[in-house]
Amino acid sequence: MPTKSIFMVLAVVSTALSGCALPRGAALQSEIVKEANSETPDIAVYPVTKNLLPRFAKWPHTGGVAQYSWLGRKAAPIGRVLLAGDTINLSVWDSDENSLLTSREQKVAQLQVMRVSTNGSVFVPYVGSIQVGGMTDAAAREKIQSALEVISPSAQIQLSSEAGTRHSVFVVSGVNNPGPVPLEERDMTVLSALAIGGGAKEGFENPQIRLLRGKSTYAIGLDRLLKSPSLDTTLRSGDKILVAEDESYFLALGASGREELITFPKSHLTALDAVTIMGGVDDARANPEGVLVLREYSSRAVRADGVAGPANRRVVFTMDLTTADGLFSAGNFHINPKDVVYATESPVNNARTIFSIIGSAFGVSNQLSN
Repeated sequence: MPTKSIFMVLAVVSTALSGCALPRGAALQSEIVKEANSETPDIAVYPVTKNLLPRFAKWPHTGGVAQYSWLGRKAAPIGRVLLAGDTINLSVWDSDENSLLTSREQKVAQLQVMRVSTNGSVFVPYVGSIQVGGMTDAAAREKIQSALEVISPSAQIQLSSEAGTRHSVFVVSGVNNPGPVPLEERDMTVLSALAIGGGAKEGFENPQIRLLRGKSTYAIGLDRLLKSPSLDTTLRSGDKILVAEDESYFLALGASGREELITFPKSHLTALDAVTIMGGVDDARANPEGVLVLREYSSRAVRADGVAGPANRRVVFTMDLTTADGLFSAGNFHINPKDVVYATESPVNNARTIFSIIGSAFGVSNQLSN
């Protein structure tokens, strides 16, 4: 009777195991990548290794600020030049008793504020229009004084100027004090303009800089800009600057500590960073040899040889975190916005579950025999 009971219990267990799949929290790696071996594969699969990292780095980005370029800093002369819309203040000192500009009691004449016209000229009494556009304050003063010497040889000119709105950049949003910033210096940079605007608003996670210049848009993470002074771009008149919170994210799924949408805490995120942020791989469930990154490229990026671009729009990158090359390569493989980082289930878990059920069955049968 006890032997019969054992066989009956094992038969029931065997029937149960063959009739239904064991419950799991994630798929196996083989299940996800099996389509790559079909006659018309719908995905391309690439291992993340030291040898393939340079190839992946040349493939197009799939979103976030990485899809925008950025401008390096270009050296500009110290000071600035006069442009249309700037205003000029002229003070004329003249000791000549017969001066046309000053009276006997008055040794200095404060001329009316002059605005540089669209063609770059200003009108000076008794002289006429003088071209000053593109000149520094010092050069403009010398030119006006030379013109006045014809009517008043003893005249001395003092000149000061103020930048007009046409000679400004605009900090539009994302700072504490948005508004126009006059380009008092020709070498003003993005960080200088942000400082004048009161800096980025508090509470932004991984703030991003957008620079609008004409019809072009450039973007960079603020953290990267602060770390690389050579990227602190020199501004031009009419530039617009926006600061926005980074909305880039990746999806953490599978046998990991977290299964959720996770925003980027910094501009550049590696696969190893992502695995750490998502709580690592579950020691009891996950397969450390099968951490996957699922990514979708545009059809224009696809290349038949899989060298200049992926061989398919849908790509699965596989990582083995049990080897030194796998760990180092994961630390140098960049995650793109909207990537899916998937920790696959370990096939050992199924065997453990089966043994656990069989072990329970033997326990039941032992109880029956007793």
